[in-house]
Amino acid sequence: MIRVMRISGISMPLSCVFERQIMKQEFKIGEKTVGQGHPCYCVAELSGNHNGSFERAKEIIYAAHEAGADAVKLQTYTADSLALNCNNEYFRLKNGGLWDGRNLYDLYTEAATPYEWQPKLMELANSLGMECFSSPFDIDAVERMHEWNMPAYKIASYEINEVNLIRKAASMHKPIIFATGIALKEDLDLAMQICREEGNEEVFLLKCVSAYPTPYEDVNLNMIPTLKEMYGCLVGLSDHTMGSTVPVGAAALGIKMVEKHLTLKRADGGVDSGFSMEPDEFRKMVTDIRIMEKALGKSEYGLTPKQIGERDLSRSLFVAADVKAGDKITPENIRSVRPHAGLETKYYEEILGKTFAKDIKMGEPLRPDDIGRKE
Repeated sequence: MIRVMRISGISMPLSCVFERQIMKQEFKIGEKTVGQGHPCYCVAELSGNHNGSFERAKEIIYAAHEAGADAVKLQTYTADSLALNCNNEYFRLKNGGLWDGRNLYDLYTEAATPYEWQPKLMELANSLGMECFSSPFDIDAVERMHEWNMPAYKIASYEINEVNLIRKAASMHKPIIFATGIALKEDLDLAMQICREEGNEEVFLLKCVSAYPTPYEDVNLNMIPTLKEMYGCLVGLSDHTMGSTVPVGAAALGIKMVEKHLTLKRADGGVDSGFSMEPDEFRKMVTDIRIMEKALGKSEYGLTPKQIGERDLSRSLFVAADVKAGDKITPENIRSVRPHAGLETKYYEEILGKTFAKDIKMGEPLRPDDIGRKE
């Protein structure tokens, strides 16, 4: 239930009483199925790394394909959809981060991906076998993405309190992906409630830290299973750390999507270059995630066929000296040694003091019918 406060006749949602519900654990993003039982979906984020060049944007998409990405993600906004063209203190970044001191409107003008590029970039990605979707930052962007038939909507964490945007995206009945970033629990509760109200159960939550680059000690990967338990939906990682160690670790915790910024060369500069991966790094990340997925295997206890075969080198009971029928079985004439060809070693104490039922040469495996009665 969403609580509503009225101010001068305006209805304002405050919070919701969140009731956990299991969301879909498998669905399609475009032509590719994601979720339980499927490989981690690897997304290359273009962001502002095009540096204002359409040709560079295309090169990054080609590089994403070569690096093994499943999808390319864009950002659909204009500076006017995010900030006012104003230079007072409210519109200047003061957080000490990568863009400290920058004017918001100028930063977004530089980083924006022109709308006329986006259908063409999507067509290129599709031609290479990748999906292409985007992060909308206002209602108009959602509608444009709908016109372009983009297969999913990614809500950036800084928009997690933009409930009208979330409702509009959820109402499109395509997968909706939330970055947790700066989101409070009540923000996520409300976002998930809106998705359910719109009948959209195709939801991803991406564990995210809004720091660029993110210090490793702030990542808190252990929250991944917690998010899955809390919200009953698929969980992934939107990562801003340097390198691929964190995404591979997240794969071990069961993420089903990872998103990393991709550039051609960090040395080329640009608004996001400082924390973006280069193509060889992205390729290594994908390769290492696939290795981790193979290594994770199944959760139930059991041995592989090779391991079962290797049991032939485990211990069993052997005759350690020539013996005659009627001789007593003692520690001197039977031993536990490799290979596994004789009686199980767990019977050692039980058979001591019994007699041999027949003559046996040293080096023969001890078998049940070799053992007589106990004197």
